[in-house]
Amino acid sequence: MAIAQWLNQTIGFFVFFFLDILDFLLCFIYKTLDFFFESEWKPCYCSSPLEAQAKTRKIIVSERGEYSKVVSMTRTKILFDEISDTLYSRGPSLLMRLSKLVSSVKCFNFKGLIMRGSVVESCDHNYESKKKISSGNKKRSMTLNSTVVEKSTTKPRWSDCHCSFCTSWLSPPNKDSLFVKVQQPKDNKKARDNVVFIHGFLSSSSFWTETLFPNFSDSAKSNYRLIAVDLLGYGRSPKPNDSLYTLREHLEMIEKSVISQYKLKKFHIVAHSLGCVLALALAVKHPGAIKSLTLLAPPYYKVPKGVHPAQYVMRKVAPKNVWPPMQFGASLISWYEHLGRTVCLVLCKSHCLVDSLTRLFTLNRMRTYLIEGFLCHTHNGSWHTLHNIIFGSGGKLESYLDHVRNHMDCDVTIFHGGKDEVIPVECSYSVKTKVPRATVHVIPEKDHITIVVGRQKDFARELELIWQRSTTTPK
Repeated sequence: MAIAQWLNQTIGFFVFFFLDILDFLLCFIYKTLDFFFESEWKPCYCSSPLEAQAKTRKIIVSERGEYSKVVSMTRTKILFDEISDTLYSRGPSLLMRLSKLVSSVKCFNFKGLIMRGSVVESCDHNYESKKKISSGNKKRSMTLNSTVVEKSTTKPRWSDCHCSFCTSWLSPPNKDSLFVKVQQPKDNKKARDNVVFIHGFLSSSSFWTETLFPNFSDSAKSNYRLIAVDLLGYGRSPKPNDSLYTLREHLEMIEKSVISQYKLKKFHIVAHSLGCVLALALAVKHPGAIKSLTLLAPPYYKVPKGVHPAQYVMRKVAPKNVWPPMQFGASLISWYEHLGRTVCLVLCKSHCLVDSLTRLFTLNRMRTYLIEGFLCHTHNGSWHTLHNIIFGSGGKLESYLDHVRNHMDCDVTIFHGGKDEVIPVECSYSVKTKVPRATVHVIPEKDHITIVVGRQKDFARELELIWQRSTTTPK
């Protein structure tokens, strides 16, 4: 075991060093291509916040305290969003260390202080040493930085897919709301209860509609209104280029497109992976509306005291290992902005071809609905959602679970695959330590996807029992 770990770390050092260099080079390649196709230099997260601001003159003010807050100024409104600092600071790679050394030399030439308007910022980028002075009053430290903040056109970027499926949201009725698939009770019967299904990262509503919806019993189909939603940036939902895909944006779109649209006063939630974060956030905002919470592979990592939550979660999800393959893939899309964009350019832009080839080589025996979720998204959406929701929620989930434990009495049921290599089983047990009434079911021999896919009939029965128990149990 020790030798295998040593080999993993040694090989990983050289592999990720090569990827550091490749991502660095791709940064310049994409800037050139963006200027060629879109006549504009597009900012990215490779530069330090200070360097990016100086180059682009587009400003975001991010306040770094317990959570990072952003003020993004667009042509129509000012948005106050929470963003993850993992977008800019993603670890001690050799290239980053060299970049910091160069930056420190530049800052020394400016005598350690850079002034922008009424904000004075120290060039020391250490988390504890940043200080902000504005109008003579000391406040929490401020950073001027730049990112994608302008109100861009709704036209997809050149590197995004332009097929009719991926751009269906551009038609006027679909621009301002998420795509929602609803299965109503038969014979126009009024539903006894509502169930909202929230998919995970790199997925879509088809994860539920193609597996569970056909397998519910006739009784369930007659008594429950089943609602599956494509999250912002996925499937047939809007994929705005000017969005930072923050928790606030995701929640507001769900509230607008599902809760308000269908006038939900009480409902059950079934959520997978990333969707568990949104489910818990919704439960905190609407505690009296939740009848039951069913969480599949919740990404809850108990963060040690004194450790930055977002950075800790990122290193847990993407530990920069070359083995197992799932961890290598997670590391690739988490640490490397431009390599991730390349993957999207190659696969997402040609998802129709991938779908056709899959059907051809499997003689149409394989249902390809998972490709819809895995490939029908933009890099901007997946990149920001990964960092702002999964990593950025590291410091929030504990308080969410405390709220569920102390202020809610709904049933909490957790399912986890025993062979899940994406989110370890320990995450589910950690949820139970925070919410003791939660029930944890570990399904042997199942992973992050096969916790549902392949056992949809069994899982449909399990969900029906949960809903029935939540309805009959006195609260």
